[in-house]
Order: sequence, then C-alpha cells, then structure tokens
Amino acid sequence: MRIKSCIPHLILTLLLTVTVFFAAAGDAGKIKGTVIDAKTGDPLAGVSVQIKGTTMGAKTDLDGKFLILSVPPGTYTLVFSSAGFETVEMTDVQVTAGKVTERDIKMKPGKSEIGKVVTVTGKRKGIDFNQTGTISVKPSGSIHEIRIPSADYQPSSDAISASRSKVHYNGGPQGYCREVQIPPVHGGSSIVNDEPFDAMFFKNYGVNPFVDTEDDHLSTFATDVDDASFIMARSYLNRGELPPVDAIRVEEFINHFDYRYPAPFEKTFAVNIEGAPSEFGQNCTLLRIGIKGLEIPDEMRKPANLVFVIDISGSMKRENRLRLVKRSLLMLLDELRRDDKVGIVVYGNHGREILQPTSIRYRQEIERAIKCLQPGGATNAEEGIVLGYQMARRNFEKGKINRVILCSDGVANVGRSGPDAILEQIKEYADFGITLSAIGFGMGNYNDILMEKLGNKGNGHYAYVDNLKEAHRVFVENLTGNLQVIARDVKIQVDFNPDVVRSYRLLGYENRDVADNKFRDDKEDGGEIGAGHTVTALYEIKFHKYKNHGPIGKVYIRYKDPVGFEVTEFSKRINRKMIRRHFAAASPEFQLAAVSAELAEILRKSYWAKESRLEDVYRIARRIKRNSEIFGIVELLRMILATQRLEDELAER
Repeated sequence: MRIKSCIPHLILTLLLTVTVFFAAAGDAGKIKGTVIDAKTGDPLAGVSVQIKGTTMGAKTDLDGKFLILSVPPGTYTLVFSSAGFETVEMTDVQVTAGKVTERDIKMKPGKSEIGKVVTVTGKRKGIDFNQTGTISVKPSGSIHEIRIPSADYQPSSDAISASRSKVHYNGGPQGYCREVQIPPVHGGSSIVNDEPFDAMFFKNYGVNPFVDTEDDHLSTFATDVDDASFIMARSYLNRGELPPVDAIRVEEFINHFDYRYPAPFEKTFAVNIEGAPSEFGQNCTLLRIGIKGLEIPDEMRKPANLVFVIDISGSMKRENRLRLVKRSLLMLLDELRRDDKVGIVVYGNHGREILQPTSIRYRQEIERAIKCLQPGGATNAEEGIVLGYQMARRNFEKGKINRVILCSDGVANVGRSGPDAILEQIKEYADFGITLSAIGFGMGNYNDILMEKLGNKGNGHYAYVDNLKEAHRVFVENLTGNLQVIARDVKIQVDFNPDVVRSYRLLGYENRDVADNKFRDDKEDGGEIGAGHTVTALYEIKFHKYKNHGPIGKVYIRYKDPVGFEVTEFSKRINRKMIRRHFAAASPEFQLAAVSAELAEILRKSYWAKESRLEDVYRIARRIKRNSEIFGIVELLRMILATQRLEDELAER
C-alpha cells in the first residue's frame, strides 16, 4: 500500500520537473552557423566555438556547421579557434528566447601572435577578412614575423581537432552545462603518458648510421612511394601537437613532394642524379637519386575491378571518420569508367559482403551501399580483409587492375590482430596479382604499424587521409598512379667507389633495408611503383680528403614486369659533374628534398640532426620560396613554424 501511495507523488514530481525543464528551455535560444576557410571556401571541421566567459560551446562537423543549445537570452562574444588558423572573437552576438541566432564566419589561415586575437562584430552574417598572408609566431632565435603570400598553401580544411581538452555542451535548464569526453580506448579517465591522442601505434625502425666504404661499399634497399608519415605529421601539427618520434619516416617526407623529374618516353624508368655540399651535415655532400616511372594518361588506364573493404567498427564513429571514408569513396566513383567494377565488404564484429562486384554503370546501387554504412561493434580486421581478397579472387580478370582498397583506422581487436598474422593471409593473393591499397583514417585509436605493413606487403601502397583535400589527392589526382602498377619488387643498389667515397649514410628507408647479396635474388620482396610515381633517396657522403678524382659510384635498379614478371636491371654512373659546387647552385627541387629530410630528422630526434636548428631549416626553405614557385614549399614552411612554436612551448613547461 505504501508503494502504491508513492506513485502519484512520483508522477507529479516528474511532471513538475519536465515542465520546469521545458519552460527553461523555452526561455533559451540557440546559436548555429558555418565556419569556412577564407582562402579556399571549404568548410572547416573541428573548429572550437566557445561562448566567452562560459563553458558553453561546440565544435564544427565535417560540413563546418556548429550548434550551441540552451543559451540564455543575452549578448555574447563567440571565440573561434583552430590549429593553423587565426583565433577570432565575434562580439555582439544577440540571443533571443525561443529563436535561433545564425552566425557564419570565414577564418583566415595563419597563427596570430601570442595574446593577439582578431575581433569582428557579430551583428551580421558572413564575416570575412582581407587576406594578408601573415604568419606570426612567438619570437624564438631568428624566427619572428614572416609574410607568406600563400600561393599554393591548402590547409587541412576538414582536419578534426582532437585535443586533450574536454568537450562542453548544454544539457539542462537555464544554460546548465555538463562535460562529456570520449573515454580512452584502454579505459580510465585520461590519456596515459601525456600523449595528445590515445592508442596511437607506431614502430621505431632506428636511424641509419654512417658506413665506411672499406667495410661495405654497397647500399641496398627496396623502393617506397608512400608519404603517409608526412601527412600524419602534418595532421599532428595542424592539431597543435608535435608528432611522436616513431611516427616519422624520413623517406616518406622526401617522397611527398613532386621534384619534376623528366618522365621516360619508352622505358619504364628515368634516373635523375644531383648533388651538392650539404647545408646541414658537417663536411658532407648530399646526393639525391631520383627515379621517375612511365606516365600513363588517365584515359589509358586499364579497367579496374575494385573491392572496397571498409571498417565499420565502433572506433570508426570517432571524429566521424566513417563519414570521411564514405565521402572519399564517393569521390573515387567520380573517376571510374563504365568498364570498372566495385564490390564492397565491411567488417565490425564479423566481416560480411554487402555488394557483389557491380559495374559503375549501376552507380546508384554502389552509392546506396556506401551511404547506408553505419559504425558499431568490435573490429575483426582479419575476417574482413580475407573476405575482401576472396571476393577479388572470385572476380579476378587477367589484364585488368584487381585491387582491394582497405579503409580503416588499422585497429583490430577480434580474431588474429597482429600485423604478421594478417599478412600471412594475403601473401598468396599478392603473388596471384591482387594488390592492396591500405588507406588510413583517424587520430586516436590508430594503428600505423599494421596499415603500413599491409600496404607494403600487399604490393600496393599506404596512404593516410585526414581531410577531404587529402582524399581528393589520393582518390582523384593520383588515382591512375595508385592503381596501375608499372613495376614490381623494385630494388635499388648503390655501389660507392671506395677510392673516392670514405663513408655514406642513407637518409630513411630503415624498414626497407635489403641485404646486399639479396639484390639479385628475385624472391626477395621489393617495392611497387605505379604509373608516373617517383622515388627519391638522399645520401650524405664524405669524400676522401685527397682522393677526389674518378667516378663516385654506380646506381643499379632491378625490377619485375607486373604482368609477365620478367626481370630487368639497368644502371647509371654517378660522376663528379653531377655535384654542384655550392648548395645554393643546386636546383630548387634538390634543396626542397634536403629541407624536407632535415625537418624529418629533427622531428624524429635523429642523432645526426642533434646540432640542427629549425631556424636554419626555415631560412633555407624561405629562400627556396623567394627564388622559385615550387609547389608545396609554403606547406613545408608552415610545418617548420608550427614545429618551432610547439617546441618553444614545450621548453617553457
């Protein structure tokens, strides 16, 4: 009886509470809007939008949109902030009870000076700025304020900020706020070891030493066309964090840039060699060896049978990364032709086939399958990858491109989850002619180790996508090169003349090392190179003091035809005439390769860069920008400045 008598009282209390809540909510308003890049017009994701002096705020989604709920009536100042853009305060934002206040804004790329904030009025929609191209950082050494006209800079417009700070949102009457935070994947309430993002898996492959030619005059390695490490580092810096040392692979910094090597006309490869005294290594000469693959026009690309293997596990909810995957694949569909086919396999708790290989002529059916994907469940990567290969094997067509495209954060927690176990499953398919593109998405709960190994051993490539611009570069601009392989198991061996060269050091390629006696062993795995792709290697070499006449050495390149597997080997001499007298006399492309490599050496805290200064790296990069219009130099300048600022902040802690 007592319980029954309490029920009316409980119902009345609940109704009063709900009434009070909705009455309070009715007295509140909302603020919504869109944030876009003033330079490109693209939406900016991950921008923090805070109501100054309160804990109310929001972050923009992949379309640059934000919504702040339950804002009491009044006049406010909004603060917009994002790594790589000037912080903006929008004043006079008036909120009316029961109404939506809309404020759109364009943010200007660049860092504002410490303590300096751009202030604009909030009385009208669509605030804009004049573009000055000014970047200002806290003074350190010789770096102060730098003006860059931003000719080729394309900031990460969809980069999602995943900082250590908690996310605030409104959830109660009268603007009451409470905190929420995506918990770390390993449990607990905070990320361990002071890392900015939880569960990021990288592997340290060490740093190559100087080698005396009297001990070993041969340097042998497998080629690598990937640049995922560069994109990963850029993403960290854009989010206001230094990348982990283990995330840096020097060769992927070097190979990110286009050095405008002349393409071969009939042969598979053309070789470009250039050298000059180094601006960084003491008493060193820097030697650049670049190879350029045969270019194939997009309209001449072979027909493609593609199988998308898509990770739809719960971790793909984070940062809306599955949404970025879907938008990326829809971009790719735009580039396919009528004779191309697409199949789809997904995996969460289990792998399953959701679309059998379908001609692009039935694009709507393919789009429907992609758009319906929703994240959830555990991550059985092994089962999903194997199912993808099995689908590709059943539909294999000789003379076509047969490719599995894996889109994932690389984390596996069901089935066999280590990279070696999964790699065992794909070797047979790779040998059969089914190649793999491993495309990584996400910051936090991301496995670079697995994704890189899958790309390498799957006879395809590894890329990291952090925004729509990068997706466009991977899936649109470089589609033919990424899909159509022109050479398999490509290996390079440099034979240095011991009478001229005293010692040498290869920058990067530590995880691509090949034993010298395996160079002509055609069972030994090498790298794959796609149409029009380039591979660049940098050596620091030291000459004998008084024996500087005669050839420096010879470069040997060995590869297999991707169809018939016939082996070809050719060579090119390295002569003294290829070495410039001064670094400044070398080509801008040579200097760009040197600067990108040195930034990577500093970021990975290489022993050989312990005396290097970012001010010197910046000075040379700025000189390159001043003297040439080489693509990508502004992006590199911004990364150097971001590294300097973050290292200064770290030193002050």
